[in-house]
Amino acid sequence: MITPTPFEVEAILLSLRVAVWCVVLCLPFGILAGWSLARRDFPGKQLLNGVVHLPLVVPPVAVGYLLLLLFGARGPLGKFFHDVFGLTIAFTWKGAAIASAVMAFPLMVRAVRLSIEAIDRGLEAAARTLGASPLRVFLTITLPLTSPGILTGTILAFARSLGEFGATITFVSNIPGETQTLPLALYTLSQTPDREAGALRLVVISILLAMAALIASELIARRLSRRLGA
Repeated sequence: MITPTPFEVEAILLSLRVAVWCVVLCLPFGILAGWSLARRDFPGKQLLNGVVHLPLVVPPVAVGYLLLLLFGARGPLGKFFHDVFGLTIAFTWKGAAIASAVMAFPLMVRAVRLSIEAIDRGLEAAARTLGASPLRVFLTITLPLTSPGILTGTILAFARSLGEFGATITFVSNIPGETQTLPLALYTLSQTPDREAGALRLVVISILLAMAALIASELIARRLSRRLGA
């Protein structure tokens, strides 16, 4: 049995930490954006839809550079968080989580939006005719029926975070123990002589983690769908 090295364990644990916080950051805003795009008509809706999905089509390095401009020491958001909360975002694991969240956000929103659009609006209308407020309709009908899509979006965001490279290395660099996630550690090993075995182990670990997340998402989503159907 091949035991992972401390270098590999550190990269794995950091990646899982970043992925969890990526989901935490994405989830509330993803649900709100997905619901707004699925259920509301408002000026600028197409613009919002374009902005939400922009990370899917622009180079990740460009996203990372924009985040560096915003959250860097002299950036408007970076200066605000440092002055008000004493937080440094750029070149820290927090920045890695934000970069992953930005790149994973479109996947979360799309999964939630498609799930909401599949809900029979008659159920929501019936609840409103019985006196339920819009908030209660959302919490008791829309949100539970959207749970398979929310779960799918959550797992996709988690898996996307595990593979994020371009925006992360541009925004927070490749700092061992601080921002060196699995993809960045793999990049480091691939550029180091005689470290091919370690690089291959990280490739296998990355594939196993991603496959486990996707399989778990499929199984749990099916179980939720059966319960909702019942």
